[in-house]
Amino acid sequence: MDIVLSEIRSSADEARFPTILSQRKQSEVVNRILAERLETVLPMAMRETGLDMWLIICQEDNFDPVFTTLIPMDTWCPILQILVFFDRGPRQGVERINLSMTETGNLYERPWKGKHHPEQWPMLREIIEARNPKRIGINIGSVEWAAGGLTYNLHKQLIDNLPQKFVERLESAEPVATRWLATLTDEEIGLYEQVTNVAHAIIAECYSRKTIIPNITTTDDLVWHYWQRSADLGLSLSFRPFFNLVRSDEAKEKYGPEDNVIRPGDCIHCDVGIKYLRLNSDHQEWAYILRHGEDDAPEGLRRLMAEGNRLQDIFMSEFKRGLTGNEILHNILERAKRENVPNPKVYSHSLGYFLHEPGPLIGLPWEQNLCEGRGDVRLEHNYSFTMELSVEAPVPEWGGQMMRMSLEQDVVYTQGVCWPMNGRQTKFHLL
Repeated sequence: MDIVLSEIRSSADEARFPTILSQRKQSEVVNRILAERLETVLPMAMRETGLDMWLIICQEDNFDPVFTTLIPMDTWCPILQILVFFDRGPRQGVERINLSMTETGNLYERPWKGKHHPEQWPMLREIIEARNPKRIGINIGSVEWAAGGLTYNLHKQLIDNLPQKFVERLESAEPVATRWLATLTDEEIGLYEQVTNVAHAIIAECYSRKTIIPNITTTDDLVWHYWQRSADLGLSLSFRPFFNLVRSDEAKEKYGPEDNVIRPGDCIHCDVGIKYLRLNSDHQEWAYILRHGEDDAPEGLRRLMAEGNRLQDIFMSEFKRGLTGNEILHNILERAKRENVPNPKVYSHSLGYFLHEPGPLIGLPWEQNLCEGRGDVRLEHNYSFTMELSVEAPVPEWGGQMMRMSLEQDVVYTQGVCWPMNGRQTKFHLL
Protein backbone atom coordinates (compact mmCIF):
# COMPACT_ATOMS: atom_id res chain seq x y z
CA MET A 1 0.00 0.00 0.00
CA ASP A 2 2.82 2.46 0.82
CA ILE A 3 4.32 1.96 -2.64
CA VAL A 4 1.01 2.62 -4.35
CA LEU A 5 0.23 5.75 -2.35
CA SER A 6 3.70 7.12 -2.99
CA GLU A 7 2.83 7.10 -6.68
CA ILE A 8 -0.42 8.98 -6.08
CA ARG A 9 0.76 11.62 -3.60
CA SER A 10 2.10 14.88 -4.91
CA SER A 11 5.72 15.65 -4.13
CA ALA A 12 6.87 17.99 -1.38
CA ASP A 13 6.96 20.67 -4.05
CA GLU A 14 3.36 21.87 -3.96
CA ALA A 15 3.67 23.34 -7.44
CA ARG A 16 3.99 19.88 -8.96
CA PHE A 17 0.79 18.31 -10.23
CA PRO A 18 -0.14 15.06 -8.45
CA THR A 19 0.99 11.94 -10.27
CA ILE A 20 -1.76 9.81 -11.86
CA LEU A 21 -1.32 6.06 -11.75
CA SER A 22 -0.85 4.20 -15.03
CA GLN A 23 -3.77 2.11 -16.24
CA ARG A 24 -1.92 -1.01 -15.17
CA LYS A 25 -1.38 0.31 -11.64
CA GLN A 26 -4.96 1.53 -11.46
CA SER A 27 -6.15 -1.95 -12.33
CA GLU A 28 -3.97 -3.46 -9.61
CA VAL A 29 -5.36 -1.06 -7.02
CA VAL A 30 -9.01 -1.43 -8.08
CA ASN A 31 -8.81 -5.22 -8.21
CA ARG A 32 -7.10 -5.47 -4.83
CA ILE A 33 -9.73 -3.28 -3.24
CA LEU A 34 -12.53 -5.27 -4.88
CA ALA A 35 -11.10 -8.48 -3.39
CA GLU A 36 -11.12 -6.89 0.07
CA ARG A 37 -14.66 -5.55 -0.37
CA LEU A 38 -15.94 -8.98 -1.39
CA GLU A 39 -14.44 -10.47 1.77
CA THR A 40 -15.61 -7.77 4.18
CA VAL A 41 -18.31 -5.39 2.91
CA LEU A 42 -20.37 -7.97 1.01
CA PRO A 43 -20.94 -10.41 3.94
CA MET A 44 -21.76 -7.49 6.25
CA ALA A 45 -24.28 -6.08 3.77
CA MET A 46 -26.02 -9.42 3.21
CA ARG A 47 -26.26 -10.30 6.89
CA GLU A 48 -27.48 -6.89 7.95
CA THR A 49 -30.27 -7.03 5.40
CA GLY A 50 -31.11 -10.71 5.87
CA LEU A 51 -30.75 -11.90 2.28
CA ASP A 52 -29.14 -15.30 1.90
CA MET A 53 -28.88 -15.07 -1.91
CA TRP A 54 -28.30 -12.10 -4.21
CA LEU A 55 -28.50 -12.34 -8.01
CA ILE A 56 -26.94 -9.77 -10.33
CA ILE A 57 -28.10 -10.35 -13.92
CA CYS A 58 -27.39 -8.12 -16.91
CA GLN A 59 -26.16 -8.12 -20.47
CA GLU A 60 -23.18 -6.87 -22.44
CA ASP A 61 -23.52 -3.15 -23.25
CA ASN A 62 -26.35 -2.79 -20.74
CA PHE A 63 -24.73 -3.40 -17.37
CA ASP A 64 -26.55 -3.28 -14.07
CA PRO A 65 -24.96 -0.33 -12.17
CA VAL A 66 -24.12 -2.63 -9.25
CA PHE A 67 -22.46 -5.13 -11.60
CA THR A 68 -19.86 -2.54 -12.62
CA THR A 69 -18.63 -2.41 -9.00
CA LEU A 70 -18.31 -6.20 -8.67
CA ILE A 71 -15.95 -7.08 -11.53
CA PRO A 72 -12.24 -6.44 -12.10
CA MET A 73 -11.18 -3.36 -14.01
CA ASP A 74 -9.28 -5.30 -16.67
CA THR A 75 -11.86 -7.71 -18.02
CA TRP A 76 -14.31 -8.14 -20.89
CA CYS A 77 -17.94 -9.03 -20.21
CA PRO A 78 -19.57 -10.73 -23.23
CA ILE A 79 -23.29 -11.51 -23.65
CA LEU A 80 -25.22 -12.65 -20.54
CA GLN A 81 -23.78 -11.84 -17.10
CA ILE A 82 -24.91 -13.68 -13.96
CA LEU A 83 -23.30 -13.28 -10.54
CA VAL A 84 -24.61 -15.33 -7.62
CA PHE A 85 -23.89 -14.61 -3.96
CA PHE A 86 -24.99 -17.14 -1.33
CA ASP A 87 -24.42 -16.62 2.37
CA ARG A 88 -23.41 -19.94 3.92
CA GLY A 89 -23.17 -18.40 7.37
CA PRO A 90 -20.49 -16.58 9.40
CA ARG A 91 -18.11 -19.54 9.54
CA GLN A 92 -18.18 -20.46 5.85
CA GLY A 93 -18.68 -16.99 4.40
CA VAL A 94 -20.40 -15.81 1.24
CA GLU A 95 -20.08 -18.06 -1.79
CA ARG A 96 -19.35 -16.09 -4.96
CA ILE A 97 -20.23 -17.60 -8.32
CA ASN A 98 -19.65 -16.12 -11.78
CA LEU A 99 -21.97 -17.82 -14.27
CA SER A 100 -20.70 -16.17 -17.45
CA MET A 101 -17.79 -16.03 -19.89
CA THR A 102 -16.28 -13.05 -18.04
CA GLU A 103 -12.80 -13.64 -16.65
CA THR A 104 -12.78 -12.74 -12.94
CA GLY A 105 -9.60 -14.44 -11.73
CA ASN A 106 -9.82 -15.88 -8.24
CA LEU A 107 -12.57 -13.50 -7.13
CA TYR A 108 -15.38 -15.90 -8.14
CA GLU A 109 -15.95 -19.60 -8.72
CA ARG A 110 -16.70 -20.32 -12.39
CA PRO A 111 -18.62 -23.60 -12.70
CA TRP A 112 -19.79 -22.89 -16.25
CA LYS A 113 -17.11 -23.11 -18.94
CA GLY A 114 -19.38 -23.04 -21.99
CA LYS A 115 -20.00 -20.46 -24.69
CA HIS A 116 -23.70 -20.98 -25.44
CA HIS A 117 -25.59 -18.62 -23.18
CA PRO A 118 -28.89 -20.63 -23.16
CA GLU A 119 -26.98 -23.09 -20.93
CA GLN A 120 -26.64 -20.47 -18.21
CA TRP A 121 -30.29 -20.46 -17.12
CA PRO A 122 -30.52 -24.22 -16.40
CA MET A 123 -27.26 -24.04 -14.45
CA LEU A 124 -28.55 -21.07 -12.44
CA ARG A 125 -31.63 -23.11 -11.58
CA GLU A 126 -29.44 -26.01 -10.44
CA ILE A 127 -27.37 -23.69 -8.25
CA ILE A 128 -30.47 -22.22 -6.62
CA GLU A 129 -32.14 -25.58 -6.07
CA ALA A 130 -29.00 -27.05 -4.51
CA ARG A 131 -28.74 -24.20 -1.98
CA ASN A 132 -32.46 -23.67 -1.32
CA PRO A 133 -32.25 -19.97 -0.33
CA LYS A 134 -35.13 -18.55 1.70
CA ARG A 135 -34.78 -14.94 0.50
CA ILE A 136 -33.42 -14.16 -2.97
CA GLY A 137 -32.57 -10.54 -3.71
CA ILE A 138 -32.75 -9.13 -7.23
CA ASN A 139 -32.09 -5.56 -8.36
CA ILE A 140 -35.60 -4.20 -8.76
CA GLY A 141 -35.27 -1.34 -6.26
CA SER A 142 -37.62 1.60 -6.74
CA VAL A 143 -36.06 4.29 -4.52
CA GLU A 144 -32.31 4.10 -5.11
CA TRP A 145 -32.02 4.00 -8.89
CA ALA A 146 -28.61 2.31 -8.69
CA ALA A 147 -30.44 -0.66 -7.13
CA GLY A 148 -32.94 -1.02 -9.98
CA GLY A 149 -30.75 -2.34 -12.79
CA LEU A 150 -32.50 -5.64 -13.61
CA THR A 151 -34.22 -5.20 -16.97
CA TYR A 152 -37.80 -6.28 -17.65
CA ASN A 153 -36.56 -8.81 -20.21
CA LEU A 154 -34.10 -10.52 -17.86
CA HIS A 155 -36.56 -10.40 -14.97
CA LYS A 156 -39.04 -12.28 -17.15
CA GLN A 157 -36.42 -14.82 -18.22
CA LEU A 158 -35.43 -15.40 -14.60
CA ILE A 159 -39.03 -16.07 -13.59
CA ASP A 160 -39.57 -18.36 -16.58
CA ASN A 161 -36.54 -20.46 -15.62
CA LEU A 162 -37.22 -20.92 -11.89
CA PRO A 163 -39.63 -23.22 -10.09
CA GLN A 164 -42.58 -21.33 -8.65
CA LYS A 165 -41.44 -21.79 -5.06
CA PHE A 166 -38.27 -19.84 -5.79
CA VAL A 167 -40.12 -17.20 -7.80
CA GLU A 168 -42.15 -16.55 -4.65
CA ARG A 169 -38.92 -15.95 -2.72
CA LEU A 170 -37.67 -13.19 -5.03
CA GLU A 171 -37.60 -9.71 -3.51
CA SER A 172 -35.93 -6.35 -4.00
CA ALA A 173 -32.24 -6.33 -3.12
CA GLU A 174 -32.30 -2.56 -2.65
CA PRO A 175 -31.16 -2.67 1.04
CA VAL A 176 -28.12 -4.85 0.31
CA ALA A 177 -27.27 -2.93 -2.88
CA THR A 178 -27.44 0.34 -0.95
CA ARG A 179 -25.18 -0.98 1.82
CA TRP A 180 -22.69 -2.45 -0.66
CA LEU A 181 -22.45 0.66 -2.80
CA ALA A 182 -22.38 3.24 0.00
CA THR A 183 -19.83 1.57 2.30
CA LEU A 184 -16.14 2.34 1.77
CA THR A 185 -13.26 0.38 3.25
CA ASP A 186 -10.57 2.19 5.21
CA GLU A 187 -8.16 1.74 2.30
CA GLU A 188 -10.66 3.23 -0.12
CA ILE A 189 -11.01 6.29 2.11
CA GLY A 190 -7.23 6.73 1.98
CA LEU A 191 -7.33 6.49 -1.80
CA TYR A 192 -10.30 8.85 -1.94
CA GLU A 193 -8.18 11.54 -0.31
CA GLN A 194 -5.78 11.18 -3.23
CA VAL A 195 -8.62 11.33 -5.76
CA THR A 196 -9.80 14.61 -4.26
CA ASN A 197 -6.21 15.86 -4.24
CA VAL A 198 -6.08 15.37 -8.01
CA ALA A 199 -9.52 16.98 -8.39
CA HIS A 200 -8.44 20.04 -6.39
CA ALA A 201 -5.26 20.33 -8.47
CA ILE A 202 -7.23 20.48 -11.72
CA ILE A 203 -9.46 23.22 -10.30
CA ALA A 204 -6.42 25.19 -9.11
CA GLU A 205 -4.89 24.92 -12.57
CA CYS A 206 -8.09 26.21 -14.15
CA TYR A 207 -8.06 29.13 -11.70
CA SER A 208 -4.50 30.19 -12.57
CA ARG A 209 -2.64 32.42 -14.99
CA LYS A 210 -1.66 29.25 -16.82
CA THR A 211 -5.26 29.01 -18.00
CA ILE A 212 -6.90 32.43 -17.58
CA ILE A 213 -5.98 35.68 -19.34
CA PRO A 214 -8.35 38.37 -18.01
CA ASN A 215 -10.40 40.15 -20.68
CA ILE A 216 -9.72 37.30 -23.13
CA THR A 217 -10.52 33.91 -21.56
CA THR A 218 -14.18 32.88 -21.36
CA THR A 219 -15.99 30.49 -19.05
CA ASP A 220 -16.49 28.21 -22.08
CA ASP A 221 -12.69 28.09 -22.39
CA LEU A 222 -12.52 26.88 -18.77
CA VAL A 223 -15.09 24.17 -19.42
CA TRP A 224 -13.08 22.78 -22.29
CA HIS A 225 -9.76 23.17 -20.51
CA TYR A 226 -11.06 21.18 -17.54
CA TRP A 227 -12.50 18.53 -19.82
CA GLN A 228 -9.38 18.25 -21.99
CA ARG A 229 -6.99 18.26 -19.03
CA SER A 230 -8.93 15.44 -17.41
CA ALA A 231 -8.92 13.45 -20.66
CA ASP A 232 -5.17 14.03 -21.11
CA LEU A 233 -4.62 12.66 -17.61
CA GLY A 234 -6.61 9.54 -18.47
CA LEU A 235 -9.51 10.52 -16.22
CA SER A 236 -13.20 10.41 -16.98
CA LEU A 237 -15.66 13.05 -15.77
CA SER A 238 -18.30 12.64 -13.09
CA PHE A 239 -20.48 15.01 -15.15
CA ARG A 240 -20.13 17.82 -17.66
CA PRO A 241 -17.95 20.63 -16.17
CA PHE A 242 -19.72 23.87 -15.27
CA PHE A 243 -18.12 27.33 -14.95
CA ASN A 244 -20.03 30.59 -14.65
CA LEU A 245 -19.39 34.25 -13.85
CA VAL A 246 -20.85 35.99 -10.81
CA ARG A 247 -20.44 39.74 -11.09
CA SER A 248 -21.90 43.00 -9.86
CA ASP A 249 -25.06 44.40 -11.41
CA GLU A 250 -22.95 47.35 -12.59
CA ALA A 251 -20.65 45.00 -14.52
CA LYS A 252 -23.62 43.09 -15.92
CA GLU A 253 -25.09 46.30 -17.25
CA LYS A 254 -21.76 47.39 -18.72
CA TYR A 255 -20.94 44.13 -20.51
CA GLY A 256 -24.40 42.73 -21.17
CA PRO A 257 -26.18 39.59 -19.95
CA GLU A 258 -24.60 37.26 -22.52
CA ASP A 259 -20.98 38.24 -21.87
CA ASN A 260 -18.88 35.36 -20.52
CA VAL A 261 -15.42 36.93 -20.84
CA ILE A 262 -13.60 36.80 -17.51
CA ARG A 263 -12.80 40.35 -16.38
CA PRO A 264 -11.26 42.08 -13.33
CA GLY A 265 -13.75 42.28 -10.48
CA ASP A 266 -15.50 39.05 -11.53
CA CYS A 267 -16.03 35.94 -9.44
CA ILE A 268 -15.80 32.57 -11.17
CA HIS A 269 -17.81 29.68 -9.78
CA CYS A 270 -17.35 26.07 -10.85
CA ASP A 271 -19.16 22.79 -10.34
CA VAL A 272 -16.88 19.99 -11.55
CA GLY A 273 -15.85 16.41 -10.88
CA ILE A 274 -13.65 13.56 -12.06
CA LYS A 275 -13.81 9.78 -11.76
CA TYR A 276 -10.57 8.06 -10.80
CA LEU A 277 -10.00 4.62 -9.28
CA ARG A 278 -13.78 4.16 -9.64
CA LEU A 279 -14.42 7.00 -7.19
CA ASN A 280 -16.20 10.25 -8.09
CA SER A 281 -15.31 13.76 -6.96
CA ASP A 282 -17.71 16.70 -6.96
CA HIS A 283 -16.55 20.23 -6.06
CA GLN A 284 -17.74 23.81 -6.23
CA GLU A 285 -15.04 26.43 -5.73
CA TRP A 286 -14.61 30.16 -6.33
CA ALA A 287 -12.00 32.44 -7.85
CA TYR A 288 -11.77 36.24 -7.89
CA ILE A 289 -10.10 38.34 -10.59
CA LEU A 290 -8.25 41.18 -8.90
CA ARG A 291 -8.79 44.74 -10.03
CA HIS A 292 -5.81 47.06 -10.36
CA GLY A 293 -4.54 47.83 -6.85
CA GLU A 294 -6.39 44.98 -5.13
CA ASP A 295 -4.56 42.23 -3.27
CA ASP A 296 -7.63 40.26 -2.16
CA ALA A 297 -11.32 39.81 -2.89
CA PRO A 298 -13.68 42.46 -1.46
CA GLU A 299 -14.42 42.03 2.24
CA GLY A 300 -18.12 41.38 1.58
CA LEU A 301 -17.28 38.39 -0.61
CA ARG A 302 -14.75 37.07 1.89
CA ARG A 303 -17.28 37.44 4.70
CA LEU A 304 -19.85 35.50 2.69
CA MET A 305 -17.40 32.63 2.17
CA ALA A 306 -16.67 32.64 5.91
CA GLU A 307 -20.40 32.27 6.54
CA GLY A 308 -20.42 29.35 4.13
CA ASN A 309 -17.54 27.80 6.06
CA ARG A 310 -19.53 28.27 9.25
CA LEU A 311 -22.45 26.39 7.70
CA GLN A 312 -19.98 23.65 6.69
CA ASP A 313 -18.86 23.35 10.34
CA ILE A 314 -22.47 22.93 11.42
CA PHE A 315 -23.07 20.43 8.61
CA MET A 316 -20.19 18.18 9.66
CA SER A 317 -21.00 18.34 13.37
CA GLU A 318 -24.59 17.15 12.85
CA PHE A 319 -23.67 13.79 11.31
CA LYS A 320 -24.80 11.01 13.66
CA ARG A 321 -24.90 7.32 12.81
CA GLY A 322 -28.43 6.01 12.40
CA LEU A 323 -30.05 9.31 11.47
CA THR A 324 -31.88 9.59 8.17
CA GLY A 325 -30.94 12.17 5.57
CA ASN A 326 -34.13 14.06 6.40
CA GLU A 327 -33.27 14.15 10.09
CA ILE A 328 -29.75 15.39 9.37
CA LEU A 329 -31.14 18.09 7.08
CA HIS A 330 -33.57 19.27 9.76
CA ASN A 331 -30.88 19.38 12.44
CA ILE A 332 -28.42 21.31 10.26
CA LEU A 333 -30.93 23.94 9.18
CA GLU A 334 -32.45 24.43 12.62
CA ARG A 335 -29.03 24.96 14.17
CA ALA A 336 -27.88 27.22 11.33
CA LYS A 337 -30.92 29.42 11.80
CA ARG A 338 -30.36 29.58 15.57
CA GLU A 339 -26.78 30.64 14.95
CA ASN A 340 -27.83 33.29 12.42
CA VAL A 341 -26.21 31.82 9.34
CA PRO A 342 -27.61 33.99 6.50
CA ASN A 343 -30.25 32.20 4.42
CA PRO A 344 -28.78 28.68 4.62
CA LYS A 345 -29.61 25.93 2.14
CA VAL A 346 -28.33 22.34 2.18
CA TYR A 347 -28.57 19.90 -0.73
CA SER A 348 -26.00 17.22 -0.03
CA HIS A 349 -25.88 13.79 -1.64
CA SER A 350 -23.87 10.65 -1.13
CA LEU A 351 -20.82 10.16 -3.29
CA GLY A 352 -18.47 7.32 -4.17
CA TYR A 353 -18.97 4.73 -6.87
CA PHE A 354 -21.82 6.89 -8.16
CA LEU A 355 -22.39 10.63 -8.23
CA HIS A 356 -25.76 10.95 -6.50
CA GLU A 357 -26.29 7.51 -4.98
CA PRO A 358 -26.94 5.51 -2.90
CA GLY A 359 -26.65 6.78 0.70
CA PRO A 360 -28.88 9.30 2.54
CA LEU A 361 -30.03 12.30 0.53
CA ILE A 362 -29.74 15.47 2.62
CA GLY A 363 -32.01 17.99 0.93
CA LEU A 364 -32.43 19.24 -2.63
CA PRO A 365 -32.06 22.85 -3.88
CA TRP A 366 -35.84 23.00 -4.26
CA GLU A 367 -36.66 20.86 -1.19
CA GLN A 368 -35.45 21.95 2.24
CA ASN A 369 -37.90 20.00 4.36
CA LEU A 370 -38.52 16.37 3.39
CA CYS A 371 -37.11 14.20 0.60
CA GLU A 372 -39.26 11.08 0.61
CA GLY A 373 -37.54 7.79 -0.13
CA ARG A 374 -33.91 8.72 -0.67
CA GLY A 375 -34.02 11.06 2.32
CA ASP A 376 -35.19 8.19 4.53
CA VAL A 377 -31.94 6.21 4.09
CA ARG A 378 -29.93 6.05 7.34
CA LEU A 379 -26.34 7.14 7.86
CA GLU A 380 -23.67 4.52 8.55
CA HIS A 381 -19.94 4.70 9.12
CA ASN A 382 -17.61 4.93 6.12
CA TYR A 383 -20.16 6.72 3.93
CA SER A 384 -18.95 9.62 1.77
CA PHE A 385 -20.87 12.71 0.67
CA THR A 386 -20.68 16.05 -1.01
CA MET A 387 -20.93 18.82 1.55
CA GLU A 388 -23.05 20.87 -0.86
CA LEU A 389 -24.71 23.95 0.56
CA SER A 390 -25.06 27.70 0.19
CA VAL A 391 -25.58 30.98 2.03
CA GLU A 392 -26.93 34.31 0.83
CA ALA A 393 -26.24 37.88 1.96
CA PRO A 394 -25.77 41.40 0.54
CA VAL A 395 -22.35 42.41 -0.76
CA PRO A 396 -21.66 46.03 0.33
CA GLU A 397 -18.99 46.58 -2.32
CA TRP A 398 -21.58 45.69 -4.97
CA GLY A 399 -24.10 48.24 -3.72
CA GLY A 400 -25.79 45.80 -1.34
CA GLN A 401 -26.53 43.35 -4.15
CA MET A 402 -27.74 39.97 -2.82
CA MET A 403 -25.45 37.07 -3.64
CA ARG A 404 -25.86 33.36 -3.00
CA MET A 405 -22.56 31.52 -2.60
CA SER A 406 -22.63 27.77 -3.23
CA LEU A 407 -19.81 25.69 -1.76
CA GLU A 408 -19.19 22.00 -2.28
CA GLN A 409 -16.48 19.77 -0.87
CA ASP A 410 -16.19 16.00 -0.54
CA VAL A 411 -16.43 14.58 2.98
CA VAL A 412 -16.50 11.18 4.63
CA TYR A 413 -18.13 9.98 7.86
CA THR A 414 -15.86 7.64 9.83
CA GLN A 415 -15.77 6.61 13.51
CA GLY A 416 -18.45 9.13 14.42
CA VAL A 417 -16.74 12.09 12.72
CA CYS A 418 -17.50 13.80 9.40
CA TRP A 419 -14.44 15.41 7.84
CA PRO A 420 -13.37 16.89 4.47
CA MET A 421 -11.15 14.78 2.26
CA ASN A 422 -8.14 16.84 1.16
CA GLY A 423 -9.37 19.98 2.91
CA ARG A 424 -11.86 22.65 1.87
CA GLN A 425 -11.84 26.13 0.37
CA THR A 426 -11.64 28.98 2.89
CA LYS A 427 -10.14 31.65 0.62
CA PHE A 428 -10.73 32.70 -2.97
CA HIS A 429 -8.40 31.56 -5.70
CA LEU A 430 -6.90 34.90 -6.74
CA LEU A 431 -5.70 35.98 -10.16
